[in-house]
Amino acid sequence: MVMVGAGGASAAGVGQPAEWQFGFQGAVTPVMERVTGFHNFLLWIITGVVALVTVLLLIVMVRFNRRSNPTPSKTTHNTLVEVVWTVVPVLILLAIAIPSFRLLYFERVVPEAEMTVKATGNQWYWSYEYPDQEDLSFDAILLEGDALQERRKIDPGAPRLLATDNPIVVPVDTTVRLIVTASDVIHSWAIPSFGIKIDAIPGRLNEAWFRANKIGTYYGQCSELCGQGHAYMPIDVRVVSREDFDAWQQQAESEGVEEANKMLFSRLNDGNGNQVAAAE
Repeated sequence: MVMVGAGGASAAGVGQPAEWQFGFQGAVTPVMERVTGFHNFLLWIITGVVALVTVLLLIVMVRFNRRSNPTPSKTTHNTLVEVVWTVVPVLILLAIAIPSFRLLYFERVVPEAEMTVKATGNQWYWSYEYPDQEDLSFDAILLEGDALQERRKIDPGAPRLLATDNPIVVPVDTTVRLIVTASDVIHSWAIPSFGIKIDAIPGRLNEAWFRANKIGTYYGQCSELCGQGHAYMPIDVRVVSREDFDAWQQQAESEGVEEANKMLFSRLNDGNGNQVAAAE
C-alpha cells in the first residue's frame, strides 16, 4: 500500500480546483493529456502572433509618426507584403486545424470498452447504471450540512458542493464507455481532469469514453444551465484499483451501494485524510 497524499490526487490541483491554481486541472486520461498538449501548442502560437504584432506596431509608431516621417509615402500596394500577410495566416490556421481535427477524432471515436456506465441527468442530481455489473444502479445527490459532516468521518477529504452520497466507482487503467442522457431538461456531464464535457439530452443517448490512469478522486459539475439547482448537481468519480473495484461491486450487489461505499472509503482512507492506494 502507498500513500497518495492528503485528499488524494485533488491536493495537487488534480481532480478538483486548487487555491490560486493557474491553468487546467491535471490530466489523468489520454484525452485530457492531448487537450493540454494542444492548449500549450496554441499558447506558443498566440504568444508569437502577439509578439510580432506588438513589434510591428512599435516600429510604425517610432518610424512613421509625424515628427520622424513628415512626408508620408503614397504607396497604394505592395505585392510581396500582400502575399505574405495572406499566406502566413493560412499556414498558421492549417497548423492549428490539423492537430485540432486529430484531437476531435480521438475524442469522438470510442475504443473497445471494458465496461459501460450510463449517466442520466435529472433536476438536480445524477443517476448511474452499470449494465455490465448486474444492472447495478443508484442516484448521486449532493452532500450538504449534517450529511457532509457525517461523510467526512469516513472520507475526510470530501469537499463542500462537490461530494455526493454515492460516487461513481471505476477501476484504474480501464476503458470506460460513458452513455449520457437526461430525463427532463438538458444537462452536461463534465470532469475537467478527464477532458470530458458531453451534453445529456432528453430522448437522446450521447457517448464518450475515458481511461483514467491514476488512482484518485475526481470531481466535476453539471456544465449546462439547467435550472435553479444547476450549481448543486456535482459529479464524484472514484478511480480505484481493480481489487478495490471488485470488492465494491460485490458488496454493492449483496448489501447495497451505501454499505459498499462505507467499505470502499475505509479501504481508501487512513482516517487522516490521506488516500491509500493499492500498490501496483
